[in-house]
Amino acid sequence: MRIILSIIILTSYMAASSLNLAISSNPSRINPILATDSASGEISSWIFNALVKYDKNGKVVPELAKSYKFLNDTTLVFKLRHDVKWSDGKPFTANDVIYTYKTIISPKVFTPYSDDFKDVKSVKKIDKFTVEVIYKHPYFKAVEIWMMGLLPSHLWKNVKNVMTSVLNRRPIGTGAYTLKDFQVSKNIILHANKNYFLHTPYISRLVYNFMPDSSTQFLMLKSHKLDVGYLTPLQYEKQIDKSFKKFYNIYESISHGYTYMGFNLKDKRFKDIRVREALSLATNRQELVDILFFGHARVCTGPFMPGTFAYNKSVKVPKVNLKKARKLLKEAGYDKNHPLKFTLTTNSNNSIRVYTAEILQYQFAKIGVKMRIRTMEWQAFLNTVVAPRKFDAILLGWGLGLMPDAYSIWDGNSDKKGGFNFVHYHNKEVDKLIKKAERTINKPKLSKLYKRIFKLIAQDKPYLFLYIPNSITVVNKNIKNVSASIIGVMHNENDWIKP
Repeated sequence: MRIILSIIILTSYMAASSLNLAISSNPSRINPILATDSASGEISSWIFNALVKYDKNGKVVPELAKSYKFLNDTTLVFKLRHDVKWSDGKPFTANDVIYTYKTIISPKVFTPYSDDFKDVKSVKKIDKFTVEVIYKHPYFKAVEIWMMGLLPSHLWKNVKNVMTSVLNRRPIGTGAYTLKDFQVSKNIILHANKNYFLHTPYISRLVYNFMPDSSTQFLMLKSHKLDVGYLTPLQYEKQIDKSFKKFYNIYESISHGYTYMGFNLKDKRFKDIRVREALSLATNRQELVDILFFGHARVCTGPFMPGTFAYNKSVKVPKVNLKKARKLLKEAGYDKNHPLKFTLTTNSNNSIRVYTAEILQYQFAKIGVKMRIRTMEWQAFLNTVVAPRKFDAILLGWGLGLMPDAYSIWDGNSDKKGGFNFVHYHNKEVDKLIKKAERTINKPKLSKLYKRIFKLIAQDKPYLFLYIPNSITVVNKNIKNVSASIIGVMHNENDWIKP
């Protein structure tokens, strides 16, 4: 009798409940192999699954795979689940894995994720539910690269142009939720997938309210119209009251990402290491943390996250030295009569980045640098500035996974169309170390190589590494089964229950 009552209760939750969230920018393509912006990635994550994933403790576990094992150092075999269906009812099989892999590595498809698969020798279908992957050599991310969301081959195999296909706006996946369509600058509504192989989510709809203005999002949170949201440190410290804390649980942890100012290293001004060094010496990173985050952040010293095997504790925060900064600028040919001038571009919908730019402008002015700030709408910023590399300097952030990988951002071969090395960073020693690390499966040796890469990049200063903010997430207290984890509170949203 209790079981029957539980089923009735859960069914009533499913029939009525909606989870209200916010999104600040438009997804560009809802396709896991093309999703390079945060909005596309977030929506895609509900719709698509991968062969493996991280569990709440950061351990790699099967997802669409039932199991996996290494036959030797270069051969990996996945056994697939038999009970998975695409949201249109078609079965998931090895054909979908093969198609997705071939699409990722296709020269007609521009995706930075192809770099992850460059060390794959072959991917072979053994039978309907078995896939064999052979690597060219031992590869440190042999399992992790299969966290890429998979595409349905029965729909995509006849598509001529993956980049422009209508399926990028009408995705069919195996995930917990489905999306029929979306319109630019409109709310995005996802519906529970009744074919989901674990169980139909207890929350029947996800409603992403389109709000490009962060202050509007905060007002929605304060009026209890969002179930999940994020607070800035200022909001957390100064702008919420007892009623807010009574309605929301608050979860705070170090974020998996950092903010940086990146230089266009093809620009003659920034090719000169003395200029980059001078700007670094003028940057008071702790002041940024204190002003912007009220202590809810830490200074960033390099490209890999604290707590990972790649983090190098020996690299210290650069000390502010305005006298030395002016001296370096003078040596590089800049003075009061001929000051260094450049434009820093960032996205307008991120107020923290805009404030960061303003503080940097003030700090640089102390050494005679005249920096202009240009802010743009997110998609325009990506499409007309970042992708074509048309900038002096940019202010951006990287979200990073639990397994650091230097190749996509720091290897010289990633300085290409669709690649993430859009500042044109080249260091032959770094390239050699990255290649060596890719073939190193011994963790202590891998750690040593990555710490060396960390130090070299920090010395070269292709970026000014600025800060790592804390993530402050709030969740409606009425929602059941919410828990914190190393990968965030949304790790088990499929099991959330909202009365």
